[in-house]
Amino acid sequence: MYRKLHITNLDLAGKRVLTRVDFNVPLTPEGTLADDTRIRRALPTIRHIIESGGKTVIASHLGRPKGQIVRSMRLKPAAARLAELLGREVVMAPDCVGDTSEGVVARMGDGDVMLLENLRFHGGETSNDRDFSRRLGRMGDVFVNDAFGTAHRAHASTVGVTEFFEQRAMGLLIETELLNLSKATDEPKTPYVAILGGAKVSDKIGVIDNLLPKVDELLVGGGMAFTFLAAQGKGVGDSLLEEDRIETASALLAKAEKLGKALVLPSDIVVADSVAEGAPSKVVDVDGIEPGWHGVDIGPQTVDEFRRKIARAQTIAWNGPLGVFEIAAFAAGTLGVAEAVAARTDEGAVSIVGGGDSAAAVVAAGLEGRVTHISTGGGASLRFLEGKPLPAIEALSDA
Repeated sequence: MYRKLHITNLDLAGKRVLTRVDFNVPLTPEGTLADDTRIRRALPTIRHIIESGGKTVIASHLGRPKGQIVRSMRLKPAAARLAELLGREVVMAPDCVGDTSEGVVARMGDGDVMLLENLRFHGGETSNDRDFSRRLGRMGDVFVNDAFGTAHRAHASTVGVTEFFEQRAMGLLIETELLNLSKATDEPKTPYVAILGGAKVSDKIGVIDNLLPKVDELLVGGGMAFTFLAAQGKGVGDSLLEEDRIETASALLAKAEKLGKALVLPSDIVVADSVAEGAPSKVVDVDGIEPGWHGVDIGPQTVDEFRRKIARAQTIAWNGPLGVFEIAAFAAGTLGVAEAVAARTDEGAVSIVGGGDSAAAVVAAGLEGRVTHISTGGGASLRFLEGKPLPAIEALSDA
């Protein structure tokens, strides 16, 4: 785990604490919050600053406004929800930098909370512009990063701004993320089963390469499975296929065999004549995918096989759905695996679910309380599992 300065090591009394969080929350068409999970996950750090007598100056992005002011991407709904959860006023700044917002910060009292406007309304945020970083740095005396979901990005508010602070610490959420994800990478309890899904092999090559020496079994589903099946010489019909990655998939299969590790592919597939709600579908053997049919989920035989393997595991790491789970008819494989992971966790196994769609699937199944940890960062958790450094955490002060 990273040995970095921790928020509890700081004297925050009377200080302006520029706190990077991930309030990139989904909004309804009416502009209200559809899900406040990310705001809730930031509460322990915000409350710690308040209780320590600090002045919490919160910074976040929302959506992809590409350096333009987009009314539907303002952070006011997040400020309102945060105020409800904290039971205290949260002042909304007119911008994230500039004289007016600096004046609002200057008038803050100890224990006050303020949310800066969307960082990405300025192009300098994503380009890691030094001048924008410097202006943002004027908003605080110390810097705390608690936005694990952006830890893999070298942006102004995660990396560039750290140049202008002597003390740069991790928050409580980032600590929780690192502690739990480390259970899947640093001497995990065995048997260790990793489950990888999602659309593309190219997104997971580094993860597979890094995990193969550590796991006992690697279960593969989702769209990425078809590139592996093609590497075995099987026909995949009109299923998602990365033809330029077939050779890579073949090399990973060979590596698994050389290491004596089981890389388990589906034995049966749910196929549909189109990837759409209400499309005709059927279950076929993995050798029986015909032209014109799309693989949309792992089949019931595969679900049973994956369940048996999960039932023996002491450590489980899961990243990526095993089918087109957004469509109810094609969600059985993903939900079946989610139930198996939860059941095994109930029996004492450690289960780590990566962010993004696999996390959404666990939440949709109502099982979030029955897994050890659900990461708030899809891209960041993937990069961590790859064994690659996270730029935003590298930029923090050493412990």
